[in-house]
This record gives sequence, C-alpha cells and structure tokens, in this order.
Amino acid sequence: MEEFEQELRQALERRPAPPSLKRKLMERRRGRKPQSHAVPWQRLAASLALAAVLGGAMAWEGHLREERRKGEAAREQVLIALRITSQALNRMNQQLAAHGRAQE
Repeated sequence: MEEFEQELRQALERRPAPPSLKRKLMERRRGRKPQSHAVPWQRLAASLALAAVLGGAMAWEGHLREERRKGEAAREQVLIALRITSQALNRMNQQLAAHGRAQE
C-alpha cells in the first residue's frame, strides 16, 4: 500500500511546464481558422428565440390587461347591484315603518 501511495504522490506532484509549451500552443492557435459559418446561424437562432420570447411577453401582457378590464367591469356591476339593493331595502323599511305607524 505504501508503494501505491508513493507512486500516486509522484504522479500528482506539481511539475513546471516545459518552456516550449506556450510557444507550441500559440502556434497551434494561430494556425486554426475560425469557424465563421456557424456564427450567422447561431445569431439567427438567437434572434428568433428572442423574438418568440418578446412576442409571448406581449401576448401575456395583453391577456393580463383584458383580465384586469373584466375584473373592473365585474366590480362596477357588483357596486351597482349593491346600490340597487340598498335602495330597495330603504324603501321596504320606509313602508314597514309606515305600516307600523298606521296600525298604532
């Protein structure tokens, strides 16, 4: 087991990179041609995705605006119904009061 640990330590020991490594990597990098044919398609796909997201957001905003409008209309209808009911109850109370005074 100690032999394995010693081999493992040697394998994981930090060693400086050879001096020519940076030069080789830079030469290899300069030799590569950029893959420009993929970029226009990626931009087109990103543009379409962005347009779809914006379109969905606008449709959702329109939906929310319509729901808000319907809610306000329902609120107005409830207030009108309460006003009518209140007036009817007031009239009924007046009639009952008049009827009660007539019987006395």
